[in-house]
Amino acid sequence: MLKSLYFLLVLSLVTIAALAQPAAPSVSATDTYFGVKVTDPYRNLENLTDPAVQTWMKAQAVYARQTLDAIPGRQGLIDKMKEFDSRKASVVGRQVSIADNDRYFYLKTRPEDQQPKLYYRDGYKGAEKLLFDPENFQPGKVYTINTFSAAHDGSKVAFALSEKGSEIGEVRILEVNTQKLYPEVVARPWGSGEWLPDNQSFTYTPLNSADVKDPAARLNTQAFLHRVGTPQSQDQPIFSAKLYPKLGIKPAEYAYAGVDRDTKLAYGFLGSVDRYVHGYYAPASALTKPNIPWQPLFKPEQEVTNFVTDGQYMYFTTSKNTPREKIMRMPVAKPDVATAELLVPESPDEAINADELKANKDGLYFVRTRNGVEAKLYFVAKGSKTVQEIKLPQPVGTLSLQVKNAQSPDLWISAVGWTTDRTRYRYSAATKQFTAEPLSSEAQYPEFADLTVEELMVPSHDGVMVPLSLVYKKGTPRNGSAPALMIGYGAYSVSTSPFFYPPYLLWTQQGGVLAVAHVRGGGELGEAWHKAGQKTTKPNTWKDLIACADYLVQKQYTGLGKIAINGGSAGGILIGRAMTERPDLFAVAMPEVGCLNAVRMENSPNGPVNAPEFGTVQKEDECKGLLEMDAYQHLVAGTKYPATLVTAGMNDPRVIAWQPAKFAARLQASTTSGKPVLFFTDYEAGHGIGDSKQKQFETMADLLAFGLWQTGQPGFQPKSAAMK
Repeated sequence: MLKSLYFLLVLSLVTIAALAQPAAPSVSATDTYFGVKVTDPYRNLENLTDPAVQTWMKAQAVYARQTLDAIPGRQGLIDKMKEFDSRKASVVGRQVSIADNDRYFYLKTRPEDQQPKLYYRDGYKGAEKLLFDPENFQPGKVYTINTFSAAHDGSKVAFALSEKGSEIGEVRILEVNTQKLYPEVVARPWGSGEWLPDNQSFTYTPLNSADVKDPAARLNTQAFLHRVGTPQSQDQPIFSAKLYPKLGIKPAEYAYAGVDRDTKLAYGFLGSVDRYVHGYYAPASALTKPNIPWQPLFKPEQEVTNFVTDGQYMYFTTSKNTPREKIMRMPVAKPDVATAELLVPESPDEAINADELKANKDGLYFVRTRNGVEAKLYFVAKGSKTVQEIKLPQPVGTLSLQVKNAQSPDLWISAVGWTTDRTRYRYSAATKQFTAEPLSSEAQYPEFADLTVEELMVPSHDGVMVPLSLVYKKGTPRNGSAPALMIGYGAYSVSTSPFFYPPYLLWTQQGGVLAVAHVRGGGELGEAWHKAGQKTTKPNTWKDLIACADYLVQKQYTGLGKIAINGGSAGGILIGRAMTERPDLFAVAMPEVGCLNAVRMENSPNGPVNAPEFGTVQKEDECKGLLEMDAYQHLVAGTKYPATLVTAGMNDPRVIAWQPAKFAARLQASTTSGKPVLFFTDYEAGHGIGDSKQKQFETMADLLAFGLWQTGQPGFQPKSAAMK
């Protein structure tokens, strides 16, 4: 009986979707923020368990799926993506770990795989062996390996598994030599843990609930210590507000802990979206004792963005009074930021990439970038204060570094550009030579041989020059006829650095211009660039995108009615506010799993932790900033808005599905342009992390096909009058 009712429900949804897009149920609410009255006509959509809300969202998904699948050319894009993928087996550089015994661990995806699998090899030239296949773990279920962490001696590896993109699941531990799983299951971890020097224990931070809709799941977390071979019930908390109330740990701050074997110190860190390190230290020997004597290490007001150690010194990057950052050092025996010495001064035209700071036996390596698109490698030898630039084997857009440990001389770099695939090299400080050591198989892409890259600086609304990257085929006409796909992000000091992703480059194969706007809020020009697009200064983020779009029209790279804009997650603020401020400028807007109702963000499970980046409704100036960046609240009835594709993931732990749902509902009720507004919720996905390869291709094809359809490109125009 229940099964029959289920199929009747699905049939009714399909029938509704085939006839028309259903209007969203509306139950309005009114809020007053510091004297400003705000109407919220779709407050009821925040209840994702409401049957009426579920029916509407599912019908919208069916309608969107039918519409997207019917776009001519969409399947051809998927076929081409599969053909690209068939050319190589891929290992992502940041998914590689090298143990002390030179044992490599990495996630690899072959053409026939839907999910990355965990492999290892003994030494770079060792035989590759499969350690764990998530697709065959349990019949009928497909898991994703979110992250993994190898013990220092390479004897064990812990890895985090989850289903349907939730990113919340379990940690399993595997003995490498026997390839046997330990019996215990560590539930609800955020990450895969940090191994202690004994190679028998690791620290981890579990969420309070696996329910992505539970508002208490991420509050008042505790860091625990787990010993391999024992049940999770025996794990002891070691760092939290509950244990150490005098530290003043806030409920929304994630509590993490670990041990650094070089300094022989235990660390306790408080995590949020705030990029400034907030941490404490204690003797490592005290970690298993009842009362750990935590002492302050880094405070947020010191603006420390990263640190590494080598046993003698702690090296840290800071943006305090130094927008492009500098590197300081202090002795491990007496870590005190106030008395730290300057090691690498700020550069006048390059920003230090704090994420790429590495120490090994020879010294300290770091990366600086110009405008976020040109990377250079630098080195300070141990015992020296002289900064040396290391000449790279090729021009590099994005550069990432890896070392084995602080006692080894090994250094690897990974280099990539807009049109050049990722290349991995080993560097020898003794010979100053780079040697190619690829982990991925090599592939050729002759389709992109004639692509041109332009790096421009464009004046924004206030005269500030904004970096703009363009990629297009040689000979693309400069008469305003080419479609432009503009992508951007602009948050958390994250730089949209050059990347090589063939599916995106398919836009150029349709005669289009791919444009990346390096808007404020990102980290392309250092911390000042980030702060200029944060909280009350957030309008600069979308105004920069608008200025770049106007520039492309003015210089006839593209024309009005030819611009599609795309961004995801926090980039939803960028896309949502650009299209609501200048609906005349854009033909298409495509916010993916986007933050589109910012003033209500703190009412979602992952909202409180984001207050350091976007602000809180508890402070008047920040609350007004949230209202200003709220795309949902800036929708005006009777306005001709661009064609829009809004997406959500029902299992999304980062941006809850009701944010895009409310925006889509109000947009559909407000627009008078006659252009489609599609809302697709994926019930088998989350934030996009962990999606199968096929789902990634389908999602990308949806974006490209929808954009090419609405910018008028031949080959993507439906014959059905109902879709035009």
